Amino acid sequence: MKKLINDVSAVVPDMLDGLAALNPNLSLLQGSTIVVRADAEAVATRGEVALISGGGSGHEPAHGGYVGHGMLSAAVAGEVFTSPSTDAVLDAIRAVAGTAGALLIVKNYTGDRFNFGLAAEIARAEGIPTEMVIVADDVALAASGDHAGRRGLAGTVLVHKIAGAASAAGRPLAEVAQIARDVAASLGTMGVALTPCTVPAAGKPGFELADGEIEWGLGIHGEPGVERGAMEPADAIVERLLAKIAGDLSLQPGARVALLVNNLGGTPSSELSIVAGSALRYLATRGIHVERAWAGTFLSALEMSGVSLTLLRVDDERLSWLDAAAHTTAWPALSGRVAQVSVRPAPATPDRTNGATLTREATLRRVIEAVCACLLEAEPTLTDMDQRVGDGDLGISLSRGARGILNELDGYPAETTPGSVLRAMSATVRRVVGGTSGPLYAVMLLRGAVALEQAGGSSAKAWSAAFSEGVAGLMALGGAHPGDRTMVDALKPAADALQAALSTSEGGLDGALEAAVDAANEGAAQTASMHPRRGRSSYVGDRALGHVDPGAHAVALWLAAIHAALAQN
Repeated sequence: MKKLINDVSAVVPDMLDGLAALNPNLSLLQGSTIVVRADAEAVATRGEVALISGGGSGHEPAHGGYVGHGMLSAAVAGEVFTSPSTDAVLDAIRAVAGTAGALLIVKNYTGDRFNFGLAAEIARAEGIPTEMVIVADDVALAASGDHAGRRGLAGTVLVHKIAGAASAAGRPLAEVAQIARDVAASLGTMGVALTPCTVPAAGKPGFELADGEIEWGLGIHGEPGVERGAMEPADAIVERLLAKIAGDLSLQPGARVALLVNNLGGTPSSELSIVAGSALRYLATRGIHVERAWAGTFLSALEMSGVSLTLLRVDDERLSWLDAAAHTTAWPALSGRVAQVSVRPAPATPDRTNGATLTREATLRRVIEAVCACLLEAEPTLTDMDQRVGDGDLGISLSRGARGILNELDGYPAETTPGSVLRAMSATVRRVVGGTSGPLYAVMLLRGAVALEQAGGSSAKAWSAAFSEGVAGLMALGGAHPGDRTMVDALKPAADALQAALSTSEGGLDGALEAAVDAANEGAAQTASMHPRRGRSSYVGDRALGHVDPGAHAVALWLAAIHAALAQN
């Protein structure tokens, strides 16, 4: 188990100490794991209802991240995935409740219901008006069945928000409680996990998932879901989740909803955005109007990778509560309003084809197709090589460039203007390939194009000179030289060998290409003993020794593909 903690027994207090230190509007109750508003006494004096939530830790930013104006008055944190004690909840009530009383917002787990419920009983016996609302928004479980009831999931945060806004507006306890109950009854949430999570005290995951497996309908405590299945594209996952939620809520075309896309802990923001876009498209095609939408980490399950989706029926009043100001650590600053994606026309690309395009019989076309096929086939090998010494994206980048070229090949200029063909390839590569490879290959193709155009012909020597000029452009842009352990260690020897072989007039083009391929292979092999000084491998240092540079290996592969394609003439 690898976690950034000090001691398993101190995870919760250490976490809360850091949270409070970064937010001057929060305070900690001495000797407890309770977060309260720093202005709790003034708020109680004003007659606002105190909102208290909590439960086991491990769901951050819930619940301490929602303490503040417009949301919670206090959050009671238990140990990881463990309900806080009755006395801890009671301490929170006593600390923040005034004459207006307190509302406890509790997720539907047995321990939470018991401890918060008993604390509410004691508080009422002490003369503190106290109500409790249970949130059970998990639609993966049947509303009734052989289980402890539907679990409370990320929809709980929307209950915090709306009830908190009603409290801040001065509504009395009974009304705030009813608003919260109505919201809880209008919620539906379902999640899917790509990985399990590890409770620090346990030291190992709560369940296991094989490669390619996902868990549907899980809770937020690392427990398995209701079904295990194969990994699917994001659109298919979103469709299944939303179809279940919409069916449970009986949503019809014209329904108005708020959408919450929740990171279960380990999901990258990029994937959350993909899921959010997919969810908005799915709901739009079914005539369901998304009035507000947010994507982020709202209620997690430690480091679990996956998402949950929540839909809440809304009307104008609920929208006004959602739009009300909330000054907390975790509630997003964005309004949640959904905008039509703005797409502007791209700048026009100059047409250099003069109407004539590369024919299927053209020799240059055959060479290009051979290089692209070679890079596509080599994708897994190059990816594996790059994962050992870099960031693992070389095979993906080069195959993406190959696919882009093949997709646009029919629009390239005729072979009679090879410089224009290289210009077109350069434009494709710089448009579709990012990272390091994209600009380097693009500048090599562009420099080569200019050299061919200036030569005014397409002889073997003109192509050789263009190759050398392209390599020089690549070296100038990247700053690499032979010996730095980069693609240059294969390119420069190959360019020099090709030029030298052609100058002797022995062996012809085939022999010259063979010499270039041999030089590239030898140069690539030598990189295994070079200390990296450029590129991502330079961060790996001596751990790269013994491994051939993947960029240099790729050069040797596509040069061999060119040789093989031309040998067919």
